[in-house]
Amino acid sequence: MGRQYFIFASSLSFLVCFSSSTDTITFNETLKDGDFLLSNSKSFALGFFTPANSIGKRYLGIWFQQIPVQTVVWVANRDTPVNGPSGILLFDAAGNLVVRDQKSNVSVWSTNLNGSKPDSRYSSAQLLDSGNLVLHPDVKGIPTWQSFDYPTNTLLPSMKLWVDKKSGGGPRFLSSWKSSDDPSTGQYTFGMELTGSPQVFLYRSWARIWRTGPWNGVELSGAPEVSQTHGIINLNYTDTVDEVSVTYSLRDPSVHSILVLNESGTVNRLVWQGKDKGWVGVWSAPEDKCDVYGGCGAFSTCNLASLDCSCLTGYEPKSTQEGSSAGGCARGSKTATSLCHSGEGFIKLTKVKIPDAKMAVVNRTIGLKECEGVCLSNCSCMGYASSNITSGGMGCITWYGDLIDIRELSNGGQDMYIRASAADLKKLEMKSRGHHGPKVIIKVSLAFVAVAAILLLSCLIMKNRKGKRQKRNIKNLVDSNLQSYDESLMVDHVDETGSSDLSIYALKTMQAATDNFSEENKLGQGGFGSVYKGKLPNGQLVAIKRLSRTSGQGVEEFKNEVTLIAKLQHRNLVKLLGCCIQQGEKMLVYEHLPNKGLDSFIFDSKERESLDWAKRFEIILGIARGLLYLHRDSRLRIIHRDLKASNVLLDASMNPKISDFGMARIFGTGQNQANTNRVVGTYGYMSPEYAMEGQFSVKSDVFSFGVLLLEIVCGRKNKNPYKENSLNLIGDMWDLWREGTALDLVDPLLGKSYDGGQVLRCIHVGLLCVQAMQNDRPTMSEVVFMLCNETQLPTPNRPGFILLRKETCLPSSSTSTTKSHSVNSLSMTKIEGR
Repeated sequence: MGRQYFIFASSLSFLVCFSSSTDTITFNETLKDGDFLLSNSKSFALGFFTPANSIGKRYLGIWFQQIPVQTVVWVANRDTPVNGPSGILLFDAAGNLVVRDQKSNVSVWSTNLNGSKPDSRYSSAQLLDSGNLVLHPDVKGIPTWQSFDYPTNTLLPSMKLWVDKKSGGGPRFLSSWKSSDDPSTGQYTFGMELTGSPQVFLYRSWARIWRTGPWNGVELSGAPEVSQTHGIINLNYTDTVDEVSVTYSLRDPSVHSILVLNESGTVNRLVWQGKDKGWVGVWSAPEDKCDVYGGCGAFSTCNLASLDCSCLTGYEPKSTQEGSSAGGCARGSKTATSLCHSGEGFIKLTKVKIPDAKMAVVNRTIGLKECEGVCLSNCSCMGYASSNITSGGMGCITWYGDLIDIRELSNGGQDMYIRASAADLKKLEMKSRGHHGPKVIIKVSLAFVAVAAILLLSCLIMKNRKGKRQKRNIKNLVDSNLQSYDESLMVDHVDETGSSDLSIYALKTMQAATDNFSEENKLGQGGFGSVYKGKLPNGQLVAIKRLSRTSGQGVEEFKNEVTLIAKLQHRNLVKLLGCCIQQGEKMLVYEHLPNKGLDSFIFDSKERESLDWAKRFEIILGIARGLLYLHRDSRLRIIHRDLKASNVLLDASMNPKISDFGMARIFGTGQNQANTNRVVGTYGYMSPEYAMEGQFSVKSDVFSFGVLLLEIVCGRKNKNPYKENSLNLIGDMWDLWREGTALDLVDPLLGKSYDGGQVLRCIHVGLLCVQAMQNDRPTMSEVVFMLCNETQLPTPNRPGFILLRKETCLPSSSTSTTKSHSVNSLSMTKIEGR
């Protein structure tokens, strides 16, 4: 995935080092604030620290010692900090490790060992090279306590995510920090459940929000990425009478990789890639709509391609909304055939995340065929699968009650079998065989079918020839320099019906459609030409973009828009209908959107009144989903590079559609960023790394989106600041955010009719998007998730392009080394503003 993440613990406060730099503390020693333990290989350190923006609060923690970005992996007194540098670690009379506040003489944390009290004179604690702090009752004894049994938000190699069945000690969970600068217990938890078949769950306030699925002998069935993340780790699963646990080991010991549950509610696999790149995310969950636990309801599956819900065969949506199965499915009036001893059987689902196994029964002693018999004989059994997919499938898992949380997977997953009625099985059999009815009807219809087939074949051949000819024209159009193109091809083979995927129009058609490009039909003007309203001969209204003949950038823009938009289909992207090139003219024909651009609404005091908060929020979400499609979900991975208010058009229902792909670039598989010596875009929307270094990526678009989001909230342009002597809108918002008065900048035309919590959430997400360092910004999938869910958000760092007064350098990032940029650095890059 190549995504980079902010790790809790940037800007930690440390005092002088403990002179001995030992890895062990004994019964007669103390560890004061400013001292620390250092593991034998100097991989980990233990001591007191203060998170950024948490003045005065001191915590005992463990962090990576040899990684320059201070990364805390364990915190002892996370919910009871010491106020000031008066903390001390020592042994009490019972042999417990204790953190005590010397000023108040109050213990704020203890290992709380139960049972017989050992003689504390022989107690010692050692920080191992694994990052585990272990407590020994005597010099040579077995550890009686270890920090690995009490994780906070980070799972290190060899640390267990587990349930201790032997001691009855209950499950060991990861729990998030409350915020990026507050390590106290947050609302998110990640751990195992043993009910039914063991699974790993992610919880928000103990409500399930994501699930891995049970272990199937190879992987956690619904999360194959967890098991074999980029070949970095080996996942180990244990299920014995004593415990059920999941651990991982690193294939290359020189690699640093951790699993972190962050404060916004995502589980991230991170890999350290050096000082320049920092911690890089290679996997995270939940990632999309289909990952949400039970999002499709019972007896429904989430489709891989559309991320929509669909009922299993034989079931109907419960919802009264037509075609909606997001609320779950049931056997309704049309599918009421009995599933109990009435000739029923099973339908196979392939490559799926199998249902929640809380109500499942596992029998590891029988095979798949016997498993089918077990399920068929019990009318309450709704499906079955192999509990172990190795060696062709072994063991049996059967489900009883509702089947919940099924989704299709592109990678991994496994096969399962769903109970279906005899009628459902017959329908599928007829469909697979291409059933045409009784033999008599076939014989009577044979002649008619033959004639129809011949006619259809002839039509297809003619259409195919026409399509190939037109594709050749378009290819010539794109590949040529647009000046040597044979215009006779355009005139002779023009398609003015709009029936093909991409039509090529004649100049005379464009002139007639726009009344010879009259001013009355002019909709607007951009950096590379004008846009006109037109009407095709078939009555269809269109928007015609006429590129300026004098623009040196027009050729490249024209090529991009033809090749890119013709391949994109999404409700939040403008649709390209065709193009025209003739007599030196270059034109693009789009669907007509009656409400013009977003800028004509949010920057106009009169029009802005028609946009209440609910509509603005839907526009924000629509733009975010359109960008997510470009960055991740389309066949091509596309960076827009010029997202701004005027490049978002609104249809009749005020749904946003991203337009103007002239600056867009396609990224190849695995490509995360690119550089250019020709920076093009719009001042105020360009990210710092793009404007100053010519470096662009999906995070450049994220920055532009953040600016646009704040403009929609505030009803003013980024270059139109709120305060006097201020540089821009995002700088003002940053100041007000830190002061706790961000709502002061909300568009006054909204009055008090908006949801203050939702508006603040949007402002918060906007500030996360415009952070100066691209590695700190979220991806668009994370943006959509944060906007649509009540998750706790990370604290934003300072935005880019707000340097004022005495501030002369960009803010430091949690994941990158800060570079100072003088004005002279701009001379290295050609910047062409719009």
